[in-house]
Amino acid sequence: MPEIQSITEAKQLHSKYRGFEASLQQLDARYRDGYEEGYLRGRASKIISQPPEIFSVRQLHILFVSSGKGYPYSPIDEAITATLQSLVTRVTVINSGTSIAEAAVQLSPDLVLILDGMFISREELDRIREQGFRTAVWLTDDPYYSDLTITKVQHYDFVFTLELNCVNLYKQLGCEHVYYLPFGVRTEHYQPLLAQVPSSLKRDISLIGSGYWNRIHFLHPILPHLMKYNTNFNGIWWDRLPEYPIYQHKIELGKWMGPIETAAAYNASKIVINLHRSHDDDSVNNNSLHIPAASPNPRTFEISACGTLQMSDARDDLVRFYEPGKEIVTYSSPQDFLEKIEFYLTHEKERQEIALAALERTYRDHTYNSRVNELLSIVFP
Repeated sequence: MPEIQSITEAKQLHSKYRGFEASLQQLDARYRDGYEEGYLRGRASKIISQPPEIFSVRQLHILFVSSGKGYPYSPIDEAITATLQSLVTRVTVINSGTSIAEAAVQLSPDLVLILDGMFISREELDRIREQGFRTAVWLTDDPYYSDLTITKVQHYDFVFTLELNCVNLYKQLGCEHVYYLPFGVRTEHYQPLLAQVPSSLKRDISLIGSGYWNRIHFLHPILPHLMKYNTNFNGIWWDRLPEYPIYQHKIELGKWMGPIETAAAYNASKIVINLHRSHDDDSVNNNSLHIPAASPNPRTFEISACGTLQMSDARDDLVRFYEPGKEIVTYSSPQDFLEKIEFYLTHEKERQEIALAALERTYRDHTYNSRVNELLSIVFP
């Protein structure tokens, strides 16, 4: 080691050493992050490579009436169409803007399956049934538009709803065949990215969706703390946040993200927040009965299918689908929310184990293949 000639030279050498030490620490952190991400992707790859359950193909012709409402409903239309095509011998797809009764007469399907059905008249539905065709509806937005659905459900042979609390409501209206059937996930769209995510896309926390007022009220008091992390918002109405001008560089406002882009954002995040909309927000809902929502939204399954840790508010029926603390993380208050955010951002192993358990559960139990097969098993026992 060369002899130090002066205090100035000693300080320079010390500064160089400190810089070298800092560089080593940065390299070590990058190596550790790369190893942890590679471990997560490797485990995820093994999970999704497991052979899926194979369902029998039924000798049926399904006339599927898509929602016709565009995004964000169109990915659900596509998912159900593709799944039906793998489970029955013939599928004909039309949208709700055409004459369904005429199409049924021409095609003679075994089932007329309607998604959403909000824009189809009761007279049209009655004509289809009078001609002897079996009908079913899969409702997309229960309980938020129950004022509209309660005027239509009696005109179907089978009613499928993604909200548990609507089952008894529809039965009380005289519907004989009502079933609880949440949506699932299309794994062609929502899956773990097996290559490492580019560093420019990585974020600590994501929230993708609309800035409903209940979300604004929940986040507003804790937003400064939340934004200390690398947090990104995507969706409409987030300019309702009083702090929007401060954080707008972290908020992609007014953009609907398709499934592939959404899945990429989930994969780039360590934690994805799922804060369900409120059932009693009269500014956007048509739910004058104020039917509470107990069931998880479709986003619940989509986040979990990407191998990312999900933090969700605790809905009553969530435990039917994921075990809190093992397959999903739930929170009960803003303080609980912040404490769990901090914990899982600093405990990599715990975060990964929950994310991988949710991924495995989703691919096993919560795909559209499972859901549509269940629907067909009910209609055609």
